[in-house]
Amino acid sequence: MMTSPTDTRRPPARLQRWLPFLGWLPQQNSRSLRGDAIAGLTGAVLVVPQGVAYALLAGLPPEYGLYTAMVPAVLAALFGSSRQMISGPTAALSIALFATLKPFAGAGSGDFIILALTLTFLAGVFQLLLGLARLGALVNLVSHSVVMGFTAGAALIIAISQLPHALGLVFEEHVGVLDLWPRLGDVRLDAVLIAGFTVAACLAFQRWLPRWPGMLLVLLAASLLAAWLDPQHALIPRIAAVPAGLPPLSMPDFSPDSLRSLVPGAIALGLLGLVEATAIARAFALRSGERLNSNQEFIGQGLSNIGGAFFSGYVSSGSFTRSGLNASAGAGSPLAAVLAALFLVPIMLLAAPLLHHVPMPAMAGLLLLVAARLVDRKGIREALQTSRSETAVLSITFFSTLLLALEFAIYFGVLASLVLYLRRTTRPPVVECMLSAAPLEIQQALEEPCCDVVRIDGSLFFGACDSVAQRLERCDQPNLVILAAGINFIDLSGIHLLRHQARRCHGRGGKLYLVWTKPDVMARLQRAHLVDGDDCRDRPVTIGI
Repeated sequence: MMTSPTDTRRPPARLQRWLPFLGWLPQQNSRSLRGDAIAGLTGAVLVVPQGVAYALLAGLPPEYGLYTAMVPAVLAALFGSSRQMISGPTAALSIALFATLKPFAGAGSGDFIILALTLTFLAGVFQLLLGLARLGALVNLVSHSVVMGFTAGAALIIAISQLPHALGLVFEEHVGVLDLWPRLGDVRLDAVLIAGFTVAACLAFQRWLPRWPGMLLVLLAASLLAAWLDPQHALIPRIAAVPAGLPPLSMPDFSPDSLRSLVPGAIALGLLGLVEATAIARAFALRSGERLNSNQEFIGQGLSNIGGAFFSGYVSSGSFTRSGLNASAGAGSPLAAVLAALFLVPIMLLAAPLLHHVPMPAMAGLLLLVAARLVDRKGIREALQTSRSETAVLSITFFSTLLLALEFAIYFGVLASLVLYLRRTTRPPVVECMLSAAPLEIQQALEEPCCDVVRIDGSLFFGACDSVAQRLERCDQPNLVILAAGINFIDLSGIHLLRHQARRCHGRGGKLYLVWTKPDVMARLQRAHLVDGDDCRDRPVTIGI
């Protein structure tokens, strides 16, 4: 049998499963390479201000945000499933990491950095294990309402943490809104001017010049404004000096005490990172028509965080902003993400010394804008208008984010989603119907005129039987007809329920009938000897006792 040239170049499926980049790397040509290179350069320019801002948000030195956009981004691109998603530092994970580690060490200290690396490693191991166990569907347990509530709460925390910098106030530690009130008389107008200019200029670029590197240009302009207002660097605080160079090798802390204390937070951050990455990858897969492998994406994210922990990177995930820019810039393969990380090396070597001139009020304005964009106003409005259960999940997650540790907020949100889901499934609707609404052949098949007719819209399993039994006990006619089209599954408890109800009907001199029973349910009833083997789905079947 002859094979085409393209077949000979295609790697074996088993090898491609473990090395997915072998599927797209040999397909590169001059045209696709040019598009990926342009998209990579654009992404490298964008990640400089974002990386610095997110690192400060995480309580880490600014260079760690740039380190996180290098090795982790390359590993996620090579071993992930999405062709256009860019991984690296994100706002939600940054604030979650800071909140998780704040009780253990001071922000920016050596202990804090080591714990951040350890937390990143543990989160990566958790993600990798889920991917290897083929548990990609696990991310579906985190509903969209949980993500909306968490990001809204994280956005509020971000905004509160950056207000002192935007107002030119200095505090010994992180503060709340009430702590700002007594210090309003100390607000510096120059800091407010710089922060306001940053927000307004970023919005202007977003509105009229969305393809330009607006954040970078705005930070440059804000630095010039700060230099004019404070040429001696004495009044307006600046970003700490960023060392130029490649990411240094690092080592997490593998002591039993550290691992034991960080595992709960690592699981929460790992799960949040997977939710972010999978949601973004799924959105771009729908746009481009590509096939997304959630398990492979889990593996890619896990390897990126494990590798990042040894190259001075902190916990990372997919970035919607950079991924959107990557797609609009013409990226056609994950090579664009790899090139973006490579282009970042010379940019960092040249731009890192200049970051020392960026004023903190400008970074605060940038982060305030990031916080505002985190809030999904449209999704929250839809949840409030359409579903009380989704509103409850969103509210529980939001207030848990504000009042509890962020990792527990995610757990509470997931738990609330599961509780509400179980509440719906364990209380299937049992609707009273009129026999005249049934087809004529059904009415003719039923000889007894005195009967109740109900429709059960849900499976009869152990969790739902008590609720259904309470509703059926209200039926007082000798005969009972159950329209069973909505019963997709029945277990042993459901079989016992039907047998008990059949005995109640028999005791009143009547019978229990099932109509429109599905084949799987009918087969289970036949194996339990509740119905005869020749009973037909299209006719009423009598439940024996």
